[in-house]
Amino acid sequence: MKFVGFFSCIFQMVVKTFMDMDQDSEDEKQQYLPLALHLASEFFLRNPNKDVRLLVACCLADIFRIYAPEAPYTSHDKLKDIFLFITRQLKGLEDTKSPQFNRYFYLLENLAWVKSYNICFELEDCNEIFIQLFRTLFSVINNSHNQKVQMHMLDLMSSIIMEGDGVTQELLDSILINLIPAHKNLINKAFDLAKDLLKRTVQTIEPCIANFFNQVLVLGKSSVSDLSEHVFDLIQELFAIDPHLLLSVMPQLEFKLKSNDGEERLAVVRLLAKLFGSKDSDLATQNRPLWQCFLGRFNDIHVPVRLESVKFASHCLMNHPDLAKDLTEYLKVRSHDPEEAIRHDVIVTIITAGKRDLSLVNDQLLGFVRERTLDKRWRVRKEAMMGLAQLYKKYCLHAEAGKDAAEKVSWIKDKLLHIYYQNSIDDKLLVEKIFAQYLVPHNLETEERMKCLYYLYASLDPNAVKALNEMWKCQNMLRSHVRELLDLHKQPTVRSKFILYSTVFNYIENLPDPGKAQDFVKKFNQVLGDDEKLRSQLELLISPTCSCKQADVCVREIARKLANPKQPTNPFLEMVKFLLERIAPVHIDSEAISALVKLMNKSIEGTADDEEEGVSPDTAIRAGLELLKVLSFTHPTSFHSAETYESLLQCLRMEDDKVAEAAIQIFRNTGHKIETDLPQIRSTLIPILHQKAKRGTPHQAKQAVHCIHAIFSNKEVQLAQIFEPLSRSLNADVPEQLITPLVSLGHISMLAPDQFASPMKSVVANFIVKDLLMNDRSTGEKNGKLWSPDEEVSPEVLAKVQAIKLLVRWLLGMKNNQSKSANSTLRLLSAMLVSEGDLTEQKRISKSDMSRLRLAAGSAIMKLAQEPCYHEIITPEQFQLCALVINDECYQVRQIFAQKLHKALVKLLLPLEYMAIFALCAKDPVKERRAHARQCLLKNISIRREYIKQNPMANEKLLSLLPEYVVPYMIHLLAHDPDFTKPQDVDQLRDVKECLWFMLEVLMTKNENNSHAFMKKMAENIKLTRDAQSPDEPKANEKLYTVCDVALCVINSKSALCNADSPKDPVLPTKFFTQPEKFISTVSNNANITSEIFDHTKQCISHFSPFETVNCLTRVHLNN
Repeated sequence: MKFVGFFSCIFQMVVKTFMDMDQDSEDEKQQYLPLALHLASEFFLRNPNKDVRLLVACCLADIFRIYAPEAPYTSHDKLKDIFLFITRQLKGLEDTKSPQFNRYFYLLENLAWVKSYNICFELEDCNEIFIQLFRTLFSVINNSHNQKVQMHMLDLMSSIIMEGDGVTQELLDSILINLIPAHKNLINKAFDLAKDLLKRTVQTIEPCIANFFNQVLVLGKSSVSDLSEHVFDLIQELFAIDPHLLLSVMPQLEFKLKSNDGEERLAVVRLLAKLFGSKDSDLATQNRPLWQCFLGRFNDIHVPVRLESVKFASHCLMNHPDLAKDLTEYLKVRSHDPEEAIRHDVIVTIITAGKRDLSLVNDQLLGFVRERTLDKRWRVRKEAMMGLAQLYKKYCLHAEAGKDAAEKVSWIKDKLLHIYYQNSIDDKLLVEKIFAQYLVPHNLETEERMKCLYYLYASLDPNAVKALNEMWKCQNMLRSHVRELLDLHKQPTVRSKFILYSTVFNYIENLPDPGKAQDFVKKFNQVLGDDEKLRSQLELLISPTCSCKQADVCVREIARKLANPKQPTNPFLEMVKFLLERIAPVHIDSEAISALVKLMNKSIEGTADDEEEGVSPDTAIRAGLELLKVLSFTHPTSFHSAETYESLLQCLRMEDDKVAEAAIQIFRNTGHKIETDLPQIRSTLIPILHQKAKRGTPHQAKQAVHCIHAIFSNKEVQLAQIFEPLSRSLNADVPEQLITPLVSLGHISMLAPDQFASPMKSVVANFIVKDLLMNDRSTGEKNGKLWSPDEEVSPEVLAKVQAIKLLVRWLLGMKNNQSKSANSTLRLLSAMLVSEGDLTEQKRISKSDMSRLRLAAGSAIMKLAQEPCYHEIITPEQFQLCALVINDECYQVRQIFAQKLHKALVKLLLPLEYMAIFALCAKDPVKERRAHARQCLLKNISIRREYIKQNPMANEKLLSLLPEYVVPYMIHLLAHDPDFTKPQDVDQLRDVKECLWFMLEVLMTKNENNSHAFMKKMAENIKLTRDAQSPDEPKANEKLYTVCDVALCVINSKSALCNADSPKDPVLPTKFFTQPEKFISTVSNNANITSEIFDHTKQCISHFSPFETVNCLTRVHLNN
């Protein structure tokens, strides 16, 4: 040990000597040359003592410095051994806490400063030394090293690269391996060193890198390097370090993008997505051909490639807004991609960018999301709707990016609410959720929540307002179903159990996944029966007095009771939550109504923030009253306060007619306790209602009369005080002053028929018919127009229209025909239709006014038909006159009449025969009207079938409910169509066929319960009867049988299932057909009828395919 210590001291003196020597001391260089040569001997290079080896390495480094540029060692093998020895000593740099670290640092510094390793360029196998050096330096670098250590390493390696003849693949691998993610994460400092080295040597090393990637990517020689499988990771890292490193590589990637291998294209797309999408990348502008080639992958045949391209777009939009224009067209195509996942990710891409910054997405991109709200797949629709809702909340509700951004997405609220019109219950439920969480967040404080609702309602378009109103209506209806269910649990009887079935069915309709919902609702019903506390909580939740805060507590309490800690995912609980969310009054209570009224008062006083919210004060007031009117239907109890009613009285005094009308309707809906609880409000309200009923607008008069009837106990006295002066003051010479009185009188007689039916009869006979309807006092404009706007219609015609409505209301109030007044009225209305609206036939009335009167007459007959006692006395001729209004020459008459017809049918108010009228719409010259009529038919048929399924008792009334029973009514109606005059005329038969198919196409969409055979049987049975309207008239019966034959041809040609046995024997309406007589249609006094029908039918179907024609005629012949 003493010898080692002495030897070490001697060596330190030697190190000090060489350290102090410089290149200019030639004598010393010669003096110490033998020592220098001796230090390179095997004894020192392989010495077991690491301290000795370190001192030797330091001496050798100084020797290279002193003797530079020529080394004292001439043997290449010796030089190789020396440099490999020095390289091994550099491993000591790893431990910065070592006592010898300063000597290791001196060694590194000396080597780097002198560039000693450059001597190795003369050696044949210098690459082995360099590889060993690079690997050693990359392995020892760590976080404890200071900047100087890293700089000396960098100088040492960069000099080798930059001053050498090139970089071999192995040496390049020793650098690039540090960029691979696995190594990068393991030794972060090695990655930094490699990155700095590549940056410094970019021009020298770039050709070597290009050659490597060319070998692997283009020539497919993966064996050239162990890093071949990491080429894409390496390209990404190299691009991030310096794009110039890849100048020659990018064209190779373009080549790879066009590979026939889908997985290979996918890998390149993933790589380029990162390169193009990185924040500081300008690759898209610097390399346009590659960018365009990459964009082409949006249309790749391989689904994962398209999916990856779409995912990239989000980062690109956020980091490179200037590329949005290039991406838009490709995203447009992908938004219609056949793959659901891709359409879904297009939405996610756009919404993610929009949430980061709305300016990143243009209107066209937002339009793609808007379109996908109607996607055929629920997952896509949901993502689009939720994404738009989040944008609305961020930029409109919270105004995070100013007014311009809010204006840009202001359409979202309307679009989301429009979706409530969709048939899917999932869509409806999501709209309700979005409304409660994003449009008007229920967790806001009452004042803030109502301000949000107030201005939202004022800024919605009419269709969105209707949707929102419908949403509240549906929620209120569901609350009533829950109330019925709870009432049934209070009084369990056999009948209540029967009613329970239909109540449960109503629940199923209002929950997602009807298949599972049925089981869940039954279970919920059972739980309600067993748990009285749960019933109490539910009763409180649907109570009219339940506050929003109470509702929140109730929902949480019910959910807690039904939760099962052992079952983390509880489908039953989720379904109950759906139900609770729909029925819980989380927005509206008494406090909320009070806040709304205060907001409206501020608008009236001019102190509100109306202009700042983007609406005018008048719009805000009118919308506020409309909102309160809607809420008065669903939450009437919440209005009952003196403060609220005082504000409504103030609205009644305003000049705006719409505002006053809405205020009256709110009183009508909510004022049942005013008389007993608020006498001061009552005393103020009565004279105002009287004034509105006498001199207000027609709408105000109607609401005033209904309000008096609804909320006052002495309504007979109140109505008499209005009726008597109005009935005495009627004057046909001043028609503009007649309209409001006629409206009031009509509604009074309808609401209180026992009191006013008789007095009204004299008014009808002496004034309405003789003085008003049967006289034309003024001459209309002869401008040839078929329709004029409301404001251009003459007061006399408006008065006549109201007179017709008065007749109908009077009859609807009486609900009997004992006085035969209904017969007289129906004859009057029919005469008006026959005369085309000019009842007096003096030709003083204009065409547009005649259109108004035809519409009024047709609508009046249809209204009377809704009352059974009047439906019975409407003759087939009167029904046909009414039906022909749907083919009126005036477009507006056809449109409005069809709307009224649909509205009454869809509520099951009209008899089934009125649905046959839609068959005549096939002749409408306007394509949109035909399409609308078809939609009406689909809706009506669907509702009737659902009604039959839901109501077991409906089977007793199938004749009036089953949609297929419309066929005989349709056949009879078409047989009496004025346009069908010649059964021999091919064009007329073709029109008949079109009308038949217009109805039959919808009916034959499904063959429920063998309905095709049933309809065929009905047509066949009609041929065994006569036309009840004209039983002894051959021409009429011939037309009837001809229509039957055309119908049979259509049914036979369009269905292969119609030849099966009919499930039941159809019943024909006796009002239109006589009792069946055997062989009546084939054996009659006119022997030629059958052959003529056959020939005409053959002509009618001549435009069918040959196969259909032969098949159809054969069947008809056999039937006859």
